[in-house]
Order: sequence, then structure tokens, then C-alpha cells
Amino acid sequence: MDADRRENQPLWRDALGKILALEGHKGFADSAVSGGIRRFMDRWETELREFLGDDPARAARLIDQPYRELSPDQRRQWVAGWQQALSGIPDETPFAGAEPPQPVSTPDDLVAATPADHAPSAGPPLFSVEETRSPVRTRRRAYVAPRPASNPGDPDDSVSKVRRMDAKTVQRFEALEVQTVRDLLYMLPRRHDNRADITAIADVFPGGTFTLEGELVDVRSANVGQRKLQLAEGVLRDDSGAVELQWFGQGYLARSLRVGSRMVVHGKAETYRGRVTLSSPEYDVVTPNQPPLNAGRITPVYRLTKGMTARNLRSLTWQAIVRFLAAIEDPLPENMLRRTGLVALPEAISNAHYPSDFAAADRGRRRLAFDEILAFQLAILGRRHHRERDAVGTPVKYHQAVVDGLLTNLPFNPTAAQLRCIAEILADMARGTPPMSRLLQGEVGSGKTLVALAAVLAAASAHRQSALMAPTEVLAEQHFATVCRLLDTFDQPLQQPNVTSAYLPQMPRPFTVGLLTGSTRAAPRREVLRMASEGHLDLLVGTHALIQDGVELPDLALAITDEQHRFGVAQRTALRGNGPEQPHALMMSATPIPRTLQLTLYGDLDVSTIDQLPPGRQEIMTRVVPEGKRHAAYGFVRQQVNAGRQAFIICPLVEESDNLDVRAAVAEHKRLSGEVFPDLRVGLLHGRLSSRDKDKVMRQFRDGELDILVATAVVEVGIDVPNATVMLIDGADRFGLSQLHQFRGRVGRGEHRSYCLLMSESESERTQERLSALESTRDGFKLAEIDLQMRHEGDIFGTSQSGDQTMLRIANVFDQDLMALARQEAALIIDADPDLADSKHSGIAAARDRFLTRVQQHISD
Repeated sequence: MDADRRENQPLWRDALGKILALEGHKGFADSAVSGGIRRFMDRWETELREFLGDDPARAARLIDQPYRELSPDQRRQWVAGWQQALSGIPDETPFAGAEPPQPVSTPDDLVAATPADHAPSAGPPLFSVEETRSPVRTRRRAYVAPRPASNPGDPDDSVSKVRRMDAKTVQRFEALEVQTVRDLLYMLPRRHDNRADITAIADVFPGGTFTLEGELVDVRSANVGQRKLQLAEGVLRDDSGAVELQWFGQGYLARSLRVGSRMVVHGKAETYRGRVTLSSPEYDVVTPNQPPLNAGRITPVYRLTKGMTARNLRSLTWQAIVRFLAAIEDPLPENMLRRTGLVALPEAISNAHYPSDFAAADRGRRRLAFDEILAFQLAILGRRHHRERDAVGTPVKYHQAVVDGLLTNLPFNPTAAQLRCIAEILADMARGTPPMSRLLQGEVGSGKTLVALAAVLAAASAHRQSALMAPTEVLAEQHFATVCRLLDTFDQPLQQPNVTSAYLPQMPRPFTVGLLTGSTRAAPRREVLRMASEGHLDLLVGTHALIQDGVELPDLALAITDEQHRFGVAQRTALRGNGPEQPHALMMSATPIPRTLQLTLYGDLDVSTIDQLPPGRQEIMTRVVPEGKRHAAYGFVRQQVNAGRQAFIICPLVEESDNLDVRAAVAEHKRLSGEVFPDLRVGLLHGRLSSRDKDKVMRQFRDGELDILVATAVVEVGIDVPNATVMLIDGADRFGLSQLHQFRGRVGRGEHRSYCLLMSESESERTQERLSALESTRDGFKLAEIDLQMRHEGDIFGTSQSGDQTMLRIANVFDQDLMALARQEAALIIDADPDLADSKHSGIAAARDRFLTRVQQHISD
């Protein structure tokens, strides 16, 4: 071993010994060292292998073994193995590695080993050190608020007007949809961290995160590592003691920081060369004219984009508040503020970024969330008011006998909920003006297509046409196939790939259905377009192709959109056409919306709900599978495929993220197809694929050309594969309960017993409670309410969908009290001034218009 190696050996041995003791103290959660134990092992791999010497078996267990993939009990044995090695104890008790794939009969076998089974045995780990500490002494640093300028700039100016804003930063802000100073002021933090409590330096210990304040008594630069990485080192002192500071790769700080400066720092304490050190802490040099922004206060944490640092963004938001906030006018009148108990707008913006405490931050966010919801409510209530006042519809004089002829000749009985929804829809269509605008919601398998077909038949009995638009070609084809299947009972004089007709009781002519998608070939496309334009098609099913030039439905009376939240307002409006008479609009969704939110989210729509499933629908066996049983879960998937079935494997992300420790579809597809299932046909589906490629993959899976489909949330709707019997959801804690329920609904659609396996590396009590609710509950509406009560982060619609509801940047669907309050205030305003023409409503109208402009831009993008 050369001199450098010998010199470094005590460093890594000392560090590893402390890490192992702390890891045991923390319950083997891989949290003893920043970045995880694997990162430390990679850093010192050469030294570690030399230390173990000529013992490849021991090296394989203690170095090559991926610590993060071990069960807690295996981690305990791994730590004990290293503690034995460091103490010179012979290797006599090898531990078992990660379990190999094993045969599994049922998902119940997957949960036989619960997290409790993997818990460490009683007693302290080998050579552990029990730490005893005095209570940590802290003090709250005095709050310094931004001081708005007396001669503010225009907040609607370009963001380039903010002090210290360069051209590259302006471009980076465009990626965050920030173009004006106002946009920057409304770009709120994702969260706030408490960095206001100052700890005495003498109380700092390794593994803890602290905010410290003192005098910088030394600063210097050094080169470390083989690549001579520049390191800035400093010493911070307060009345109780001193601590070392290190900034790796930031040697320039040794030149910019001055000895004698007053500093506030925030970071995690680690042991380096036997001394407690804060590694790469955030810092501020405090002067009378420059309060701390990054430490020493309740600190905002913003979402970033490439090339932008948190430090720079805090500086810019602070400058924007100081320079422009005073020019922000509050659009809400004083009496509304008193009535609602909300704070004034300038105070809200300042506190939403740089609050004195968390309560002030919440007051600021609530006011801004209220403003956003108010603008949303004014938009949808105004839209409803104008539709009811101005829109002209046509009464559909349908023949009930035709509808009854379908319902009474089906091989099954419609549910009471289906019949109720049909009656509600037909009553709207018969009324005529204003034309129907109704949402039909019901979870997967509830029978929405039958309800829609009954409405289509009613229109056809009055010699009127209907259109049904779906977001994907596969979903459009499924609707066409479902309609054809429902018509199987009746004589069908015409059966072609894109056109089907059937004779129905009490209808003197055949009922005809056509299919039109982007993949429809030229000849059948011409025939479908001809039949539609001549009025010979009663129903045209398709994708966005229905709203392209050349598609004519001269007698259109009913426009249906499926999975309506996946379409923008402009697309839904285009389907209804621009004629003097508007057709009736029916929007369908399989996403259960809690009843408490229906009025708020769909204030411009009437809502019909299919709240019961047809009898005989099979129950999908759902199990929460611990991480330690991952290989067994893969074994179960293989068992099902060997039996001729297919499986989904869902991942939360498309590609791996440095910020999220969750499995991503692209990397998982590569790993599963190359290492776990190399002999099976494994496909990949995610939202970044083109529409053509997505449809191709879905067809391959539907037609049995793939055994396993690795996918993101894009499969939540739009793929019906009766042969698929396993839905394995990785990172299940990253999804809402309603979304998980949607995934589960993708299996169990055939004759074979089906299973849903929920996997999560999170061991939090909240995660286990949520996933257990899915395990025991089959009702999608109950799950939506449970998710709402638990205030799961994100929204009911998931993270990848478009439509009005996801335009809420500050508010979310769980702000129920604000939604009710904003709707109440919006109704008062619309009743008194539906066009917001009164000068006292000019500020509110401007806020609504900005909201609508942003929504429209989002839809256009």
C-alpha cells in the first residue's frame, strides 16, 4: 500500500466505523450518510478491497452487495459483517444476499413477510455506540421582512426588469412559464424550510441538520482528490465553540468570503478527518442592508430548471418584492376581505415567499389560492350564464320505444344507476334550450358506453346524428367495438371494419355506426366521410380526426367526449361546431370525483353519476407487497405469463430523476427486459412517445404480441386487454388513490382471476394507511373521498392530464373551504354583474382574464 493509501486508511476506517454505528442507531434505513451507503462504498472502493485482502467471497458480500436492495434484516447482517472486519474478527458468519426469484402460488404469499418480519432482532447491533447528548440549545433569529420601494416599477413589465437579471436567466424563466414580474411574484415556493432556529455550535453533532450563526474566523482554499477539485474551507465561531465549513468545488468562495464577516449557515453535519464539519452548507453574509435569504429564516424552496440555482432564485424573488410589490393593486374590495377573513394582496405575496413563520406563509398562500379559485369560478359561472342566456339548442323529439327496444333486448339488465342517468340525459335533450352540458361519470366497468348509446339512439330516432370523440385511437376502437357488441343481439345487414349497422325494434331503418381515426385507410375514410355528410351515419366514433377539416355531420344533435379532462376547452368546443344551433354535449369520465368537489370543479355542468357496478363483476385481488418480496412478485408475474396471461408494470416516471428516488419506466424496461425477463416479450409505453407509437404499442399488447407492458400513467385509461391479469404498480405511494384504482381497473376485464400488486419503498405510516385503503376498498367514489380526507399531495386527476382543473397552480382540489368560499363570492358577483362591466369589478375582471389567458396558452401548447 503506497504512502497516500496508508495516510487515507485511518480516514475511511474512522468514517466507516461511525457510519455503521449510526446506521444501526437509525434502524438500518440507509440514512446514516448523505447519498446512501452505496455512495460511500463507491468513493473508497479501492481502499476497501485492499483492506479485505485476498478474500473474494467476503468482498462480494460486503462491497458488491447493493445495500439499498437488502431487507432490513440483511442490512443488519451486512453492518455486522463490516464491524467484524474492522475489528479483525474472522469471517465465520456469512449472511444471505438478496433473495432469488422464487415460485409463488398467490399474491398472499407475497405478503407473508411483512416489514415487521424484517425488523432487527432485539438488542443493540454489534459494536454499536449509544449516544447521550444534552438538549440542543436554539434561539429564533429575528425576522426581517422585505421593504417595498416607495417608487415601484410596473409588475406587468418583463421579468428582465428585475435587478441582477441577465439574458440567460430570462430564458431559463421562460421554461418555468415566467415572463413578467407579476409571473415571478406568483411563482410560489414548493414549500418552506425552517432555518430560523439558530443552534449553538457546541451542540452540533454528526448526522443532524443545523442553522448556525457566528463570525468567520478563517477561510482558505485547497485541492482534493486525484482531479484536484477545489475546496473552500472555513471556520465559523460563536460564543460556544467553532465548527469547520467545507464547500466542495467552490474554491472561489475562499476569495469572496472575508474573515471577520458575520455569517448564517445551514447544512448537515458530518465527520471529516475526525472533526465535525458542515459540508457545502447554504450561507448568507449578513450586513445591516442585506438580511439573510438562504439561512436564518423560514426559507422558501422553489422548483428549479436547468442552470438555475436556489440561491439565485431567492435573490431574484426578493428583489422583485422589494422593487415591484407596492405597485400590485388589490382587486378585492374591503368588505369582501372582511367577509372572508383574508389578508391584503401585497401582504399575502410577501408572506407567501418570505414569511415570519409558517402560519404567515399559510395565510399568504390561502389568499393567493382564493384569488385563483375565484378567477376559475368567475370563468365557469360566467360561461354557464352566457350559455343559458345566449346558446340556442334544438329539442330532440325522440321515440322512447326505440330506446326501450335496446334496453329490453340486451342479454343483461341495466343497473338502476344507468337507467337514472339515461333519464336525466334524455330530459335535457328533450328540453332543447339551453343545450345540454352534462358530465357522465362512472368508474371503469360501470357501463357508461351503454348510457351514451341510449342517448345516441334517442337522437337517431329523431333523425339526428351523434359523434363520440376519444383521446386515443385504441380507446376509439374500443368504443366502436363495444357499440357493435351491444348491437350483436339485433340483425346486422352491414358489417365492415369501419361501419356497422343493425335493425332495432321500433326503428324503421337500420341504425349505422362509423369509425374514423388517423389510421383509417383512404378508401374506408372516404366512405365514412361520405356517409356522415349525407346523414347516413347515426353515430361517428373517432379521435381528434372528428374535428379536422372535411368531417361533416349536418344533423349533429349530440357531441360526446370520453375522458373529457384529456381534451382542452377548444377541442371540446370544436366538436360542437359553430352553427347557430349548438348540439347537446355529454362528457364522460372514469375518474371518480368526490361529491364535495363536483359543484366546484364542474360548476358549468350538470353531473350524472353511475354509482354502482353491474352484478357479476369480478373482484380484483389487491395486495400491498413489501420491498423485500420484489423478486417473489416478479416470480408471480412470470407464473401468470407462463399460464398464458399478460401483465402491466407501472412506473411513476418516464426517466430517472436526480430529485426523486423512484423507479422510471425507461430504466425499468431496460432492466426487466435484460435481467429479470430476458426470455419474455416486454414492451414500453409512456407519454413522450408519439401518438402513432403509443397506439402501436397498445395494439401489440392488446393483440397478445407482448407479454409484459412497462408503462407510466398513460395506461390509466384507454386500453382494454381481457387477457391481462396482473397490475404491478411500482412506487404506488407516488399516485393518488383514484389513480391507483384506475390502474387496477385495467385488469379483471376477462374470465381469468386478476391481481393488483402495490409496491412502495416508503415505510411511512401514512403511505401504509393509504395503500391499505385500496387493498380493502373497491368503491372508486369512497376511495376518492378517502384520498381527499388524507389530503394526498397532487390532484385527483394525476400529474399528466390536461383540462381546466389542472390550471390551478397555487390552489389544489383539497382547498375545499376556499373553493366553497370562492364559489359563493363568484356567484354574488355574477348575479350582480355577469359581464364584470362595473368599474368596481375591473381588477377582478383583469385577474379573471389573466387566468383565462394562461389556461388558453396551456391548452395551445
